[in-house]
Amino acid sequence: MSHLENISKLFSKNFVENPMLETFEAGKIHLPSGKLVACDPLITHDMKEFVIHFPVGDFPVFVHKERDSNCIAYVEIVFSNEHVDSFKMATTEGQHIEDLQGEEVFGYPVESGMGCFMDAETQDALNHLENRLFHRKGADFMGIYEEFFHGHFFDENGAIDQFAFLKPDEEKPGNIFAFETGYGEGFYASYIGFGAENQPVKIITEFIEIKSE
Repeated sequence: MSHLENISKLFSKNFVENPMLETFEAGKIHLPSGKLVACDPLITHDMKEFVIHFPVGDFPVFVHKERDSNCIAYVEIVFSNEHVDSFKMATTEGQHIEDLQGEEVFGYPVESGMGCFMDAETQDALNHLENRLFHRKGADFMGIYEEFFHGHFFDENGAIDQFAFLKPDEEKPGNIFAFETGYGEGFYASYIGFGAENQPVKIITEFIEIKSE
């Protein structure tokens, strides 16, 4: 079974049936432009959006954890409940599937142990927030993770959760869905499920490959 066939078997239905995975509905992401970005937000400030543009609005996000490790294996955004006819690897500008060889993938690097989904407009808001904090705090600026992300994942009692929704600009509707990435650092690909009329139905980023039965 090819990797793409495995993704298709796991995610073509409206629910995931695999004893190795536990699914959580995390909440909704707001995409003001439909230009979706997936990246490690601590190391990539100018990640290009995917070539395929997605619907505008609020969409449910699902987290699929590997039961044995309790680590996040997949994160999924669902745009509609229509049937998925096919899956393709998600690409950004300048990336072409035919250029890949063997098991090569297009994706994004993670060095911080955290990944995210967000709209390109929200990525701009995050960058503006970082610049404002840096200019305001100067030498006291501890970095965007400590200043913005950390409080959503940890408090004085320890870890809060493995994922969170964050708003870099309260005056704008866009939000970030940030989460722990699998076992940590790595390079991770995303896959888009398309409907009968070639419209995007869902997108999934894979962090731990779970073989479909």
